[in-house]
Amino acid sequence: MSLSDAATAPDVAALVQAAAEDAPDRLAVVEAGGRGLTWAELDEEVGRVASGLGAAGVLAGHRVMIAMGNRIEFVTTYLGVLRTQAVAVPVNPLSTAVEIAGMLVDSGARMLVVDADADAADRAREALARTEVAAAAGDEGRPLPRLVLVGAEPADGEVSYDDLRAVEPRPVPPLPDPEKLAVLLYTSGTSGLPRAAMLTHRALLANVDQVAAVEPAMIRSDDVVLGVLPLFHVYGLGAVLGGVVRHRAKLVLADRFDPEGTLDLIEDEACSVVPVAPPVFAAWQGVEALAERMGPVRMILSGSAPLSAEVVEQFSELAGVPVHQGYGLTEAAPVVTTTLLSTGAKPGSVGAALPGIDVRLVDDEGRPLEGTEADDAGEIQVRGANLFSGYWPDGADGPDADGWWSTGDVGFLDADGDLFLVDRVKELVIVSGFNVYPTEVEAVLGEVDGVRQVAVLGAPDEQTGEAVVAYVVPGDGTGEDQLVDAVRAAAQERLAPYKRPSRVEVVATLPRTVTGKVRKGMLRGYERRKALGILES
Repeated sequence: MSLSDAATAPDVAALVQAAAEDAPDRLAVVEAGGRGLTWAELDEEVGRVASGLGAAGVLAGHRVMIAMGNRIEFVTTYLGVLRTQAVAVPVNPLSTAVEIAGMLVDSGARMLVVDADADAADRAREALARTEVAAAAGDEGRPLPRLVLVGAEPADGEVSYDDLRAVEPRPVPPLPDPEKLAVLLYTSGTSGLPRAAMLTHRALLANVDQVAAVEPAMIRSDDVVLGVLPLFHVYGLGAVLGGVVRHRAKLVLADRFDPEGTLDLIEDEACSVVPVAPPVFAAWQGVEALAERMGPVRMILSGSAPLSAEVVEQFSELAGVPVHQGYGLTEAAPVVTTTLLSTGAKPGSVGAALPGIDVRLVDDEGRPLEGTEADDAGEIQVRGANLFSGYWPDGADGPDADGWWSTGDVGFLDADGDLFLVDRVKELVIVSGFNVYPTEVEAVLGEVDGVRQVAVLGAPDEQTGEAVVAYVVPGDGTGEDQLVDAVRAAAQERLAPYKRPSRVEVVATLPRTVTGKVRKGMLRGYERRKALGILES
């Protein structure tokens, strides 16, 4: 299969095999530490993992959870799962044992593949213990997940990644139906409750092809692409890894962002495309000789959260490199719009819809805005082959009969079709590009002894865009310091770091409407005034 035939590939994993045939000796993926694989080596490793999964009893449709940072084994495991036609479930490796256990039970995963550092392995073992308790209580009769450790000797009952890999890869039957489920990605959709978006092979490949149709190109075959965005996040998984595989570019993996270290990596590896999340711009704002250090870069791509027009303009001038924004969602696999398709620079725009994707606005009743209403803001709906199939396990709340799906975001479209984001229908908080749903945090904090009421919201933060703030009302006789310590301890145990409150405010009452609903708009206004220095902290 030639590069021109890539659009006919049945799935993303098949693109690796095509690259191995056409460019076997070209580097495909390298780590910051120096390890790397050519396309031929990557294809062989993916085949070994796929065959090993089959030998371990993982069948088509079975779920395999991946809790790893950005390393080669994440890439090979993810693509191996897709090749064997099982379902990949990438999750944040920093998730707590409670969170991992919840996702294991919900997804019914048969295997959990984790980094083998001591803390991650211990959290995985605790998660499996909790899963066993849950399975016993539910009497579900489902096999408990097998734990696979990457880079360490397994304990009794566990498996090492090296042992999982087959000695020789075996041929895998071609994908019979692109509508088969490929990936479960945990998000909260528009409900505020953690659910897994169901992405099929069709959706993943469709978005890769839609992005590939953009001119000028986001990724070209001669590009070196920085892979600092987490691969467990839809942006890193679909837009970055998917784009690299589609175009046979070179991916440079970094496990974490460091302002100076990442710039060193960009220089050392001559990265030409740099996809990042908005907090990176603040971290790089004061770096000396930024334009010089950005010498190899031809394009910076920003996603995961809105970026102000002022930041785009200032940073582009400082770095001497154009910054292009996009709008996307987990449920869209993920890219919906890009400023690469805009007719010109428009402050505040997130660009126009990709080829093959329709965007429209609807009013509160779900009716499309037309005629004189067309200039009004409305809820954003999208339609395209890249959309998910609903939420696990039954496909609930997916696209409607006509293919439209309501995003929960509010925006307006200009005459050229460029989209401008205005607000969010739901109370989503975006911390360093990661979605935090207040209801999930409130459910955890509400169970803390001494907490009578709790309200969680986002507050402006220079480093992360937004930070989580919890307002708690104590029960009778509960001391303030004691309550704050208990809240932080519960968050430490049950919530991933980015979901934990950066600040806990103990208050006598929460402002409420006449119907008893917490007036979070008033609390957000209070936080904004505090950030502006109008109120004392």
